[in-house]
Amino acid sequence: MKTAIVHHWLIGMRGGERVLEEMCKLYPDADIFTHVYDPERISPLIKQHKITTSFINKLPMAARHYQKYLGFMPRALEQLDLSGYELIISIESGPSKGIIPDPGARHICYCNSPMRYIWDEYHTYSDSLDPISRFIFSLVAHKMRMWDVTTASRVDAFISNSSFAAARVKRFYGRDSDVVFPPVDTSRFAPSATVGDFFLFASQLVPYKKADLAIEAFRQIDAPLVIVGDGSERAALEKTAPPNVKFLGRVSDEKLAELYAQCRALVFPGQEDFGIVPLEAMAAGRPVIAYGKGGALDTVIPNVTGLFFDEQTPASLIGAITRFRVAEKQFNTDQMVAQAAKFSQAEFRANLKAAIDRILAHGEDAHPEPAAWAATAAAPAEERIERRV
Repeated sequence: MKTAIVHHWLIGMRGGERVLEEMCKLYPDADIFTHVYDPERISPLIKQHKITTSFINKLPMAARHYQKYLGFMPRALEQLDLSGYELIISIESGPSKGIIPDPGARHICYCNSPMRYIWDEYHTYSDSLDPISRFIFSLVAHKMRMWDVTTASRVDAFISNSSFAAARVKRFYGRDSDVVFPPVDTSRFAPSATVGDFFLFASQLVPYKKADLAIEAFRQIDAPLVIVGDGSERAALEKTAPPNVKFLGRVSDEKLAELYAQCRALVFPGQEDFGIVPLEAMAAGRPVIAYGKGGALDTVIPNVTGLFFDEQTPASLIGAITRFRVAEKQFNTDQMVAQAAKFSQAEFRANLKAAIDRILAHGEDAHPEPAAWAATAAAPAEERIERRV
């Protein structure tokens, strides 16, 4: 089948681009369509494919300020010519599923997340803007929501990257979806013979990642917290952080692997659609202290690979860290590495191909029945993992 893959933008190698890389392995002859493309920041594997950009790529400083062109992206997607493609796979977390497919084409959307900044994270994002930008964004987001729901009808089948994302696809689009967990390059990580005395936070420093929550908790804890990552909140967070919190900024892949392997535990206070960082820590043999909602429920096994805390408050996180200190020696390195291996790149490719083949063979009949989906969503995290495609 002549195949096209639609990705929102190619300006760096993050989780969505790692998904795209694995799709490129499954479909080596596929053409890629995107809004913005910076070849210097994209892997050789992706660059081997024919890449077509929308008119957004020609707008001033698009590679840096692409998000400011959000209001133009629906029209840009609809102007992309996908005539002749029999299979179209869109990777959604920014606007990508809104292309216009041929009548005979099959359009499958792999949904990392419905656009957070116009849906459940809208108020958090809006509050971070200045008054004029907030007003403009309120107008754009209102129209984007209507367009986003409408374009769900252009998709023949959805595949979500977690149970949490599947529930959001159901809420916002009214569609059922299979769950295929995204790929984690577990080969980059290995346990260390020595473990340090510090806890680790590794993420972008933006509001929904909740670095401020971790910092406030460690203001009351006699233990070091190392923060890896950069972002819009870094300057403000660093200015008010206590002495036991150290900021490293962006680090190399090798340094990050070392920090994972030598930390006492990873602190993961945000609510993610999936969250690859906890699995990277587990692949390095270290447990995770995570907020007990979102994608972490699919990956962290309580009292085996980590612990959950129930509320996004310093007191709740401090309580979980206190429990961890008591039970720290019970966590088994081999069990954590084995859990991470279930989410490898090879597993992703096999599961995704099985899901797509089933959809192509059976169409809408390939989707799980609503009752079955509800039972899966309500199951314990470890049971949901075994039920994945």
